Amino acid sequence: MKKLLTLAAVAEATTGLALLVVPALVGWLLLGTELTGASIPVARVAGIALIALGIACLPGLALLGMLTYSALVTVFLAYMGICGEWAGPLLWPAVLVHANLTALLLIGWRKTARRKESGS
Repeated sequence: MKKLLTLAAVAEATTGLALLVVPALVGWLLLGTELTGASIPVARVAGIALIALGIACLPGLALLGMLTYSALVTVFLAYMGICGEWAGPLLWPAVLVHANLTALLLIGWRKTARRKESGS
């Protein structure tokens, strides 16, 4: 079962990476039509989520998976806001929420790592 879960995790993360890098091509291959307009950033966020899901499904890495998702979405949403092409009224509040969540998850991840190192 562990091998099957790992295979599924790798497949989802690979699909996520493809959505992040070439969303129009993935849309064409999966749906028979290229993604355009606002569907491109939405597909990229979905790609980030699939990468994080793939990481979270690897044995013992759920916290790292959520940390990966939150950090990458923070960076991507901030990038969209800075470029200015796709920026609705809730974009910057979403960046701030994800940045704070990333910080809290990073603190939790470090505490967990310290506990493992100390053997407790």
